[in-house]
Amino acid sequence: MLAALAIRDVVLIDRLDLAFAPALSVLTGETGAGKSILLDALGLALGARADSGLVRHGREQASVTAEFDPPPGHAVDAILAEADLEPRDGPLILRRVVTADGRSRAYVNDQPTSVALLRRLGDALVEIQGQFDQRGLMDPATHRETLDAFAGLGTQAGTVRTAWGAWRDAVSRHAEARAALEKARADEDWLRHAVDELDRLAPSEGEEQRLSDTRAVLANAEAVLSAMNAAADALAGEDAGADSAVAQAQRALDRVADRAGGRLAAAAAAHDRAAAEIQEAVAELQSAADDIEADSGRLVEIDDRLHALRDLARKHGIEPDDLPALHRALVDRLASLDAEGGGLSALAEAERRSRAAYLAAAEALSAGRGKAAGRLDKAIAVELPPLKLEKARFETAVERLDEARWGPDGLDAVGFRVATNPGTPPGALNRIASGGELSRFLLALKVVLAESSTVPTLVFDEVDSGVGGAVAAAVGDRLARLAGRLQVLVVTHSPQVAAQGVHHWHVEKRVAGEAVTTSVAALDSAARREEIARMLSGAAVTAEARAAADSLLAQSSGSRAGGDRAVGAGP
Repeated sequence: MLAALAIRDVVLIDRLDLAFAPALSVLTGETGAGKSILLDALGLALGARADSGLVRHGREQASVTAEFDPPPGHAVDAILAEADLEPRDGPLILRRVVTADGRSRAYVNDQPTSVALLRRLGDALVEIQGQFDQRGLMDPATHRETLDAFAGLGTQAGTVRTAWGAWRDAVSRHAEARAALEKARADEDWLRHAVDELDRLAPSEGEEQRLSDTRAVLANAEAVLSAMNAAADALAGEDAGADSAVAQAQRALDRVADRAGGRLAAAAAAHDRAAAEIQEAVAELQSAADDIEADSGRLVEIDDRLHALRDLARKHGIEPDDLPALHRALVDRLASLDAEGGGLSALAEAERRSRAAYLAAAEALSAGRGKAAGRLDKAIAVELPPLKLEKARFETAVERLDEARWGPDGLDAVGFRVATNPGTPPGALNRIASGGELSRFLLALKVVLAESSTVPTLVFDEVDSGVGGAVAAAVGDRLARLAGRLQVLVVTHSPQVAAQGVHHWHVEKRVAGEAVTTSVAALDSAARREEIARMLSGAAVTAEARAAADSLLAQSSGSRAGGDRAVGAGP
């Protein structure tokens, strides 16, 4: 509920601190005293549009702080968590500051935030009827949720939202897979041509480097062979080859080996190894020369192969060494086309099943709404005659939407419609009813919907406009019944309504020199009697007016002591 309201420098209000209590609070005062300023100030704290005209003349800024005490687990806790704000530990404090140039700042528990978040929190905490035309029940967007709450369809509505999300996910997956397959099909001709080129070329890992090395040798074959021949002659030439020198040295040692007492054995072994190494070197040189001579005719072929590898790599925008990996990837893509076609069928079936699940859940929700709409209409019809709306008709329209407009809330559009005169078709609530009728329609709705309301505080601005006598008494009675479940604040000019209040505030405009201020005072029983008498008789309060005020207060007190009728129970 709304626990406190602190207002600073808003229009005629200099400094005002109000503490509120549960049940029904009434605000009364002369026309022009500033009652509407209080609601404007509260609206600021709830995220209403800021206006520099709200700043008191001569001041730099205006501020409004509203303190609430919502129960644990209230919707505001989820909103705070979603906005990544610290969870509340105690009251929830909404504050709004508006500067003289029209700029504004918003705070939640002293944490800076957006006005949009302030408005979301305000909508969950307070519903103001009659002051803000597009909020609460005046907003057609709330009617579907209101009907669901009245009917206790919250669980079914949650099932529909979950089914809608699953269907949308299935549609998305199917569409993405279909688009990918269509793109692959569109590229299939190119893909097959690219794979064919790579099949024919058959590049291997590291092939370019090997070919480049071979080409470098072949391009210098003459010089390489000449050097190799010179090396072979030096090792095994007929006249002065290294092998002849080693053999000659070995023979010289052999002639004296038996006289050296074994001292030449190691040298002889080394000569044997040297002779073997020379023979192996000569053999390797001969083999290499044979390879070069054999490959000498392949230079053109190697050049062509290198050009083919490099051209194809440039065509695909990669390095020649990456051609084998590309080849494997393109072959895999080509092979996957048929497999993807089978996967697409499975995704299409999943989409069909999820659509059917959503439709089944939504149809059940629609059926529940249809039944609840009839019950709501009957309950509202009971409330209208005492409010001098006996000729009016209330209708809850539940209409099936085109499939293109289906959504997480189901298949239906829900709207509250009224007809104020017999024979006229019903129209939108906020377009058909006049100001006074509209306030009473909204009161009837709130009485019936009180059991399912999640908003703990209701504010009515002159809900009794244009009525008096028995009708005003009926309005007061219904406000009192509402206050049995919710905190209700009402701005009223009706003594019958004012008498029903548990708490009574008097709004007064005071003039001191050139300064004009609005003040608000809580009335005790004596002052309250005098105020209701004033409302009954006007400026001159008579004994008869005081007696009438006593009668109204006694009736209201007796009604509360005897126990009010259940909310929505009828006249």
